[in-house]
Amino acid sequence: MDADHADELAVRIAGRLGNALVLPTVRVGYSPHHLRFPGTLSLRATTLEAVCHDYCRQLADHGFESVVLFSAHIGNYPVMRSFEERLARALAPFPVIVYTDSEAILTAWRDAAEQVANLGSHVGGHADVAETSVLLTLHPGKVRVERFAAGYAGVVDQELLDRAFASGIDAVSPNGILGDPHGASTSIGAACLEAVVSLIAGYVRDQKI
Repeated sequence: MDADHADELAVRIAGRLGNALVLPTVRVGYSPHHLRFPGTLSLRATTLEAVCHDYCRQLADHGFESVVLFSAHIGNYPVMRSFEERLARALAPFPVIVYTDSEAILTAWRDAAEQVANLGSHVGGHADVAETSVLLTLHPGKVRVERFAAGYAGVVDQELLDRAFASGIDAVSPNGILGDPHGASTSIGAACLEAVVSLIAGYVRDQKI
């Protein structure tokens, strides 16, 4: 889900910015909070940082003007926040724009789901109505509608995410779901994609690089 989502967001953001190319998505991220679910793979934080450094260093050496890093996996954001300054120092004066506002993305999803179908309360950030709708929009054959299940139904804010990252998603939601996928649709998916593209593209423009 996250890699497919990132692929699509990157293409749309590059198109919105103009004069931009899309890098290969880093398809395995930082996910130790999911490791108690069998089959999960995770990079170490240092590995993710090293991959981002190497991508950016080579682009700088080839004469690119700047690079934008974002993630479709919210679990990467704490790591990205921690290495943002180190990356900037290591690559200076090459500009690296790092987007890490997970709360803004969740808010954009809630607003989109609420406006389209009054389902903002089903957004939790993981296998919820927003993520499921995005995948329905991109790759409907990958969505098993008959296996929809609700998960954690409380408020998902930074405090909740911090607890999930520290103790594991299963400590918050035994089935790993934050939110509820019921009601997912391509109309919600299209609105969520557009909202996040606008959010990140707007952030990049505001940096005035």
